[in-house]
Amino acid sequence: MRISDLLAVEELGLRLLCGPADTEFGSVLVTDLPDPARYLGGGELVLTGLIWHQGPDDSARFVAALRAAGAAALGAGQAWLGHVPEDLVAACAAADLPLLEVPTRVPFGRIGQLVAPRLSGDAREALGRQRRVVAAVAEGTDLAALFALTATELGVTGAVVSSTGEVVVGTTPDPVRVARAYLAAPRLPYLAGEQTIFAVGRGHRAAGWALVCDGDLTGRADVGFELAACVALERARTEEGRRVERRLAGQLVAAACSGETDPAELTAGLRTCGLAPTRRYAVVSATASGPEPAVLGGQVVEELLGRSVVAAPGADGAVALVPLTGTADELAARLRAGAEVLGELRDTVVSVGVSGALTGAAAIRGGVEEAGHARRLAEARGGAVVTSDEIYTHALLLATVPGDVRRSFADRLLAPLLRYDARHQSELVRTLGVFLDCAGSWNACAERLHVHVNTVRYRVRRVEELTGRNLSTMADRVDFFLALRST
Repeated sequence: MRISDLLAVEELGLRLLCGPADTEFGSVLVTDLPDPARYLGGGELVLTGLIWHQGPDDSARFVAALRAAGAAALGAGQAWLGHVPEDLVAACAAADLPLLEVPTRVPFGRIGQLVAPRLSGDAREALGRQRRVVAAVAEGTDLAALFALTATELGVTGAVVSSTGEVVVGTTPDPVRVARAYLAAPRLPYLAGEQTIFAVGRGHRAAGWALVCDGDLTGRADVGFELAACVALERARTEEGRRVERRLAGQLVAAACSGETDPAELTAGLRTCGLAPTRRYAVVSATASGPEPAVLGGQVVEELLGRSVVAAPGADGAVALVPLTGTADELAARLRAGAEVLGELRDTVVSVGVSGALTGAAAIRGGVEEAGHARRLAEARGGAVVTSDEIYTHALLLATVPGDVRRSFADRLLAPLLRYDARHQSELVRTLGVFLDCAGSWNACAERLHVHVNTVRYRVRRVEELTGRNLSTMADRVDFFLALRST
């Protein structure tokens, strides 16, 4: 079949943007993989929704892959971007690859219907199965229905799992194991036992989804890639609505923190964000290391707490108002469990602060400040989940002191003890810490260390001799206490 034959079908309304119209093609492949070359045998009309397109470099790579694999022509849909990018037209023209513009109203499935009668029986059957899956996605089929259709048409079963180990759709026996494998995999797809893991979309893994398919699909990776692309499209659809919710949450937080907004307006904003004035909630502030710490931090919080929570990125971290069904400590425990899974990403540090339980719009400002202080303490610790209870201690003061100052302070006090312990295989530093934890009680310290009380007395005297300090005074005890916690 020739490109000119398709152009002649008036109901399609296809437009040739570049390349020769008399080019022949022998089959049709629908794909949104950034590099589909391995699944091309030559002579295909490739139809793409342009989900892979992020910029001019992507167009150049995509077209180069098609040309190298012997594709006959490219058809680009407008539904995703609303247009066919000029850089894609230029890349196709330079490669002498015919490029068709497919109107938004024309589903790829309809093109397949017109082409199928001219294909071989096997090709028609394969195209028919693929067309039914693609058509279902185009018509807005939800993820559960998509997975049911995929199992029927393609014989593939599995699930979508969030980066924190929550099942988004489908079933899998150990979603946390899947999430860990997804985060730690050197490259995707990745075979983990008897399951194959694919990435959904091209975002950061810390806030990503993993498609896990039952069985070894490394020999049928095109099926996994296409299903992952369908899931990414559905996720992108839901993101459109969430952008509005994030904007409303961000406006509410900004208004509350300004201190200049009428309380009635704040209460109305709280209702708009799904929180009744009497509903208990906590503020969560988060960052994640990367080019945009607040944006990624907000995405991570949404994955940690479920898609019903929205986090608005701000200048000082992302902020989310989270309804409480239990206590703020229980919320923090849930965050810690998910953050522990994210620890598989060695190059990404997630820092989260959680306020105490709050009620009403007037409490937002204080909650944002509490959560922000807690998050900065988490950042000072190299990534953690910190609650507001912890910021009303010496830990917050230490977190505000530059790291080099803390280290210098600790070294000045503790270096003589560390050197002595290294030379004599003694335990002066450990004894000092336990002694302070026991509020200077000789007997309690001896019991904790499982030594005689006279041994504790001897060690404390050695500490005082080596440092020139007096552990009977509160000032010197405080200095040692802070030095130990600055290391």
